[in-house]
Amino acid sequence: MIAVTGATGHIGNVLVRKLLARGETVRVIIPPFEDTEPLNGLEVEIVEGDVRDADSLIKAFRGAEIVYHLAGIVTISSGNDDFLYHVNVEGTKNIVNACLKNNVKRMVYVSSVHALKEPPHGTVIDETCDYDPECTRGSYDRSKALASLEVIKGIDKNLDAVLVCPSGVIGPYDYRISQMGHLFINFMKGDLKARVDGAYDFVDVRDVAEGIILACKKGKCGESYVLAGEQISVQDLFLELEKLTGIKAPSLKVPLWLVKAVSKVYPLYYKVTGKEPLFTAYSIEVINSNSKISSNKAFNELGYFPRPIKESIKDSVEWIRKNIDF
Repeated sequence: MIAVTGATGHIGNVLVRKLLARGETVRVIIPPFEDTEPLNGLEVEIVEGDVRDADSLIKAFRGAEIVYHLAGIVTISSGNDDFLYHVNVEGTKNIVNACLKNNVKRMVYVSSVHALKEPPHGTVIDETCDYDPECTRGSYDRSKALASLEVIKGIDKNLDAVLVCPSGVIGPYDYRISQMGHLFINFMKGDLKARVDGAYDFVDVRDVAEGIILACKKGKCGESYVLAGEQISVQDLFLELEKLTGIKAPSLKVPLWLVKAVSKVYPLYYKVTGKEPLFTAYSIEVINSNSKISSNKAFNELGYFPRPIKESIKDSVEWIRKNIDF
């Protein structure tokens, strides 16, 4: 039996679908009062558990041979550092201990490429980069680096575990509407009036889910695997969306210095309006940072091959049209 945390998230629900398609028996660990819409119609066993409640995890993992740990907070906003730490770091520590107590045969932790120490611009980000919480960009990155180190501590206690580090995730089945999902929707509504310079590496959620399964089956204990896709500029992303939707891409380009200045007061605007942030100082920094990311290790050791980015963008748009009322 396979146990999955974070099963209602974007990557999580796609992973569950792939596991079920392979004939696996899947138990999903869901916090109290969690909306399970992403799992509707899927034949899974639902067990209540919270990563912050160690005892609930020990009970939830009984009988599990494999644990996929995806539960966590993903954010581009600042603040809530304590909450991030409790869920992402202490939660992962609790997961590791529950796996050890239940003699789980293998654990796969879904970390992030943002947990890795970023090398200088123009050099490649890969698994040779360390998990270094002191060399991260923001609270989220730091929490994922610290959580990854908790998994490594578990490995030192004889836990059989591997880690995967996805880049920016896009694609269908985005029920909770991720940050990129909000960007796509705002473009499709015609609400985006300007753009900024920048680029990033994006990967299809279906390929990430496949890479996670491959890491479980073929990955070496203690190893990390970067699951990246393809780098695309903000301009090229918008032009591709224009081609798919017929909605004109914004031609106005806002200077980076102005965006950085405005982004410092945006958290207050978002807090007052309640609207999801499309960009923050952190996200602007990310798309102008080094995003030369390599998945060669996953290619060679796991047989991981992501699809072209344009296919993922197209499928994202089609899924949003069919499933999101905007």
